[in-house]
Amino acid sequence: MSVAWRAAVIGRWTARIAGTLMALFFLALFVGEGFLNIFRLPWWESLSVLLMSANWRTDYLIVGKLSRVVRPSGRVAGDRFTAPLMMRGVGLEGALFLSQQPLALALARAQQAVEIRVDGEVKQGPFRPIFSYFGYDEPNYTYSANGKKLIGELAALSPVPVQIRAHHLLVTGNGTPALKWGSTNAYTEDAAGKPVYDWTILDRIFDSYIQVNARPFVEIGFMPEALSTNPEPYTRHYPKPDDGKGWSYPPKDYAKWAELVRRWVAHSVERYGKAEVEQWSWELWNEPDISYWRGTPEEYDKLYDYTADAIKRALPAARVGGPGTTGPGNAKAAAFLKQFLEHCKRGAPLDFISFHAKGQTRVFEGHARMGLDKNLVDVARGLEMVNGFPEFRALPIVLSECDPEGCAACSARLYPQNVYRNGAMYPSYTAASLSNIFKLADRYKSNVAGMLTWAFEFEDQPYFEGFRTLATNGIDKPILNLFRMAGLMRGDRVKVESSDAAGLDAILESGVHGAADIDGLATRAEREMAALVWNYHDDDLPAEPAPVHLALAGIPNTAARVLIEHYRIDDEHSNAYTAWKRMGSPAQPSPEQYARLEAAGQLQLLDSPHWLEAKDGKVEIRFPLPRHAVSLVRLSW
Repeated sequence: MSVAWRAAVIGRWTARIAGTLMALFFLALFVGEGFLNIFRLPWWESLSVLLMSANWRTDYLIVGKLSRVVRPSGRVAGDRFTAPLMMRGVGLEGALFLSQQPLALALARAQQAVEIRVDGEVKQGPFRPIFSYFGYDEPNYTYSANGKKLIGELAALSPVPVQIRAHHLLVTGNGTPALKWGSTNAYTEDAAGKPVYDWTILDRIFDSYIQVNARPFVEIGFMPEALSTNPEPYTRHYPKPDDGKGWSYPPKDYAKWAELVRRWVAHSVERYGKAEVEQWSWELWNEPDISYWRGTPEEYDKLYDYTADAIKRALPAARVGGPGTTGPGNAKAAAFLKQFLEHCKRGAPLDFISFHAKGQTRVFEGHARMGLDKNLVDVARGLEMVNGFPEFRALPIVLSECDPEGCAACSARLYPQNVYRNGAMYPSYTAASLSNIFKLADRYKSNVAGMLTWAFEFEDQPYFEGFRTLATNGIDKPILNLFRMAGLMRGDRVKVESSDAAGLDAILESGVHGAADIDGLATRAEREMAALVWNYHDDDLPAEPAPVHLALAGIPNTAARVLIEHYRIDDEHSNAYTAWKRMGSPAQPSPEQYARLEAAGQLQLLDSPHWLEAKDGKVEIRFPLPRHAVSLVRLSW
C-alpha cells in the first residue's frame, strides 16, 4: 500500500486550532450533502484519507491513505487506513474508524457496508434443532439448585425436548460431585459376588430431565468397580494427571455387564414409560479411542455387542449406537471409527452413529486464538467416513461433543487460551460452527441430527472463573443466549449471501485468521423469517464494528409491513460477564447485584420492536455489528 502524504508533526496549538476548524468544515460538508450515515459515502470510490485530530491531549496531525481490502475471491472485505505514524503508542493501521477521542474526524469513503442478502423463497433444507443437545462430566451437579435451574432454562429455549448426555452414570461411589468426576453406585456386589442394583442416584438425575420435558441422551459408562478387570486405583482426583483408572477397563464378566444394562433399561421403561424411553438414544461409552477406554478396539466391539443385545432384549425399539470417538481429523480416531463401522456392518445393531468434533485454542502473539477449522475438519472427516458405508449413510449422526476445545474444566485463569468462554466470542464461534455444520451436512448429504455442546455448570467455583459452562453460580453466560436465539428460529433454512463471508472451504483450509467471517443463517416459516448474523474471528483482538446492510426478500406481497425484533449479544447486551466487570467483579455479589446479573444474562433486544414497511416483498435494515457480536433479526407479519 502506498501512502499519499507523509505525516507531519506540527505545533501543539496549531494542530488543535487547525484540527478543530477542519473538523467543523467537513462536518458541515457531510450534513450539507446528507451523509448522516458515516458508513455510506458512495461518491468516493478511492481516495486518500485525511485523518485530522483536534484532540486536546494530542499534538499531531495524522495523514494517511485509504485502500481497499479484497478477499482472494475478489470480494471487497472493507477498507483499511494506513498511516506511517504511531500516535501515542497506538497503531493506526487497521480498519478505518472515527476516533473515540474528542473532535477527531476520519474523512474518507468509510468502511464499505457488509451486504447480507436473504432470499426467503429459496429453501435449502429444514432447520433442524441440532443445537438442542448438551452434556457434562459431572452428573451429580444435575440435581443441585443451580443445575436444575439451568436444565429448566435449556428445556425452555428449545422447540423440541433437549437431550442431555453425562459421563459417569455407572461409576461406583457415593454421589459426591467433583470436577471431571461423578458416581451413582448403580452396581455393587455383596460378599458372595451377587449383584446389587441401586437406581436411586440415577433416578434423581433422569427425573431432573424428565420433570422439565428434557430427555437423557444416555451415555452407558463407565465400568463399576466390582466389574472392572483392573479396579484399583478407582476414583479420579482431577487435576492429578494419573490417578484413578479402574473405571476405564473392560469388565471381568461380560454377562454381568449385560445384565446390568438390561435391568437399567427395564427400570427406565417401568419408571418413565415405554413410549418415552423409546425416544432415548443409548450410546456406549465415551471416546474409547483414548484413555477413557483401556481395552482394545476389539474388546470395545465385544462390549458393544453385549450392550446392544441387552438393550434390545429389554426394549426392542430402543435406539443404540456409538462409538463416541474423538475427532476423526485425527488418524487414530478415524481408524477406530472405521473399524467400529466395519464391525457393525457384519451384523451388530446400529441405530445412530456418534463421534466428537473439537476445535483448539492457543495463545498466539500474546492473545487467544481459536481454531474453528479443526472443529469443522473433524466434522467433515467423520461425515466422509460414514459415507464410505452405504448401508449407514441414512442413519442419524450425532456429534456427541462439539466444542471449541477439549477441556471444559480447564479454567481461563489457569489456561489463558480459554479466555473466550465468558464473553461474546463463544457465541459468535458457535453461530459460525452451527451454520457451517449445516453446510457440511448438505455437502455430504448426511443426516446430522445433533451437535452437542459439552458445557453445563460447576458448583462451588468463583464467578466467571472461565470454565466452559453455560452459567456461573446461577448466572447465565452469553453463550446460553446464542442457543436462545437459535430456539427462536424455525421452518426451513433459506438462502443467505454475504459479501464478507469467509466461506466454508476457506475456513476448512486455514480458519478465520485474515478478514472476519461476517455471515448469516436464515430461516423461513409460514408467517415469519429470521436471520442470525455474526462477526466472528479466530483471534481475540479488538476491532471496529462492521456496518451491515441486511436485505430480506420473500415476504408475501400481501404483507404491507412487518414487525422487526432485533436481538443482540455483544458487550452491552445479553452479557452478564461485562455487567459483572462493571460492578468491579465482586467475588460475592450482593442480592441486588445478583438480581441485576440475572437480568443481564437474559437475551435482550437491541432496540424496541417496530413495524417496517415492506416494498416488493423486501425489507432492508442497517446496523453496526461489533467484533464477535451476534444479531438475530426476526420478521413476522
